[in-house]
Amino acid sequence: MLGTIDVVIARVEAVLLAAGVLLMALNTIANVVGRFALGQSIYFSEELNRILIILITFAGISYAARHGRHIRMSAIYDTLPAKGRKVLMIVIALVTAFFMFGLCYYSFTYILTQAGRGRVLPSLQIPVWYTLIWVPVGFFMTGVQYLLTAIKNMISRDIFLSTGVLEGYGDDDEREV
Repeated sequence: MLGTIDVVIARVEAVLLAAGVLLMALNTIANVVGRFALGQSIYFSEELNRILIILITFAGISYAARHGRHIRMSAIYDTLPAKGRKVLMIVIALVTAFFMFGLCYYSFTYILTQAGRGRVLPSLQIPVWYTLIWVPVGFFMTGVQYLLTAIKNMISRDIFLSTGVLEGYGDDDEREV
């Protein structure tokens, strides 16, 4: 069950990140070519890149959580015995999931506020709140990643930084499962 949820989220992340980066590159290249070859920029290029930056950022936090690549302050954690580290990892994952779901809720209410204002982007003429959809989606996917990490640590003998990454430092210690 955990594996199926994890695979679905991984595919969504991969598509969002790949599409976002590729579209941003194409948009930027087309804008530069248009500016220098044709003497005119693409009028919506900046707005489109801003939307794609939001998409990449919030899909990226879930990706980083999946691969155990978030910054860790582990001085106290490292001094604990294995059982203490495991308990602390479960607590950290659950607390982080709680905050990610809370941020998802608050970002969703912010989007509802923006939708009620009716503002649109000047060039693209799309509602501003459309551009922010990725914020709660990213927080939700990250919350799910941390929740799955907590569950994985509860049911597994080993200690995991994410559902597929065992704890450790360096290339030899940190293994993707």
